[in-house]
Amino acid sequence: MGYKVMLVEDDLQLSKLIQENLERYGYDVYKPKNFFNIVNEFINIKPDLVLLDINLPYYDGFFLCRSFRKQSNVPIIIISARNQELDQIMAIELGADDYITKPFTFGLLQTKVKSIIRRIYGEYSTLDITNTCVGELCIDGKMLTLTFQEKKVELSKNEYRLLKKLMDNYGDFVSREELIEEVWDSVTFVDDNTLTVNISRIKNILYRLGFDDIIKSKRGVGYMFYNPTLMRD
Repeated sequence: MGYKVMLVEDDLQLSKLIQENLERYGYDVYKPKNFFNIVNEFINIKPDLVLLDINLPYYDGFFLCRSFRKQSNVPIIIISARNQELDQIMAIELGADDYITKPFTFGLLQTKVKSIIRRIYGEYSTLDITNTCVGELCIDGKMLTLTFQEKKVELSKNEYRLLKKLMDNYGDFVSREELIEEVWDSVTFVDDNTLTVNISRIKNILYRLGFDDIIKSKRGVGYMFYNPTLMRD
């Protein structure tokens, strides 16, 4: 089981998109069944994080934020179309931990959620309990191993995190900054060469499994995990 996120958003389309995005990263997303009874549902769910809109039926997000805070110290991120500074100040004063203004990118949302999870609960561990496969090439977060058919190799935690990030974004370039952030949380205090060394080690591991040039790089863009033969039936 991943971290439990309670998503309180009455825009059904946006709610669905947020849920799909977070579940992709291993979070368990819970949405209220009854907006008139949200506080009781919050108590029953006992979430690890709350994503809370302000404009809701029956009660506004400010009231709910204050009510949640009376029950728990769970981190709360406000997501709202209100972009006035006063609204943001009020949300923080009522106990919210962060404030995201609509419209926002899911990349920003994921970064905010991950940052709070790391800060509140320690090192980000959701990814460590999930498996990712591209064709028959599978990465195991519990055992920290990479397997292809009958072959299996061990990974360090950093190798695992970097490779999983690349595999999760199969066919798309991932920037060096995103990869550094995924493992070390900061692009400021990490030598750029550290990432290069780790990527080289991952390439060598993949070579031992029979894959050459499966991680492609483009200067100024980043790295991409791609091999069309893996995706063939």
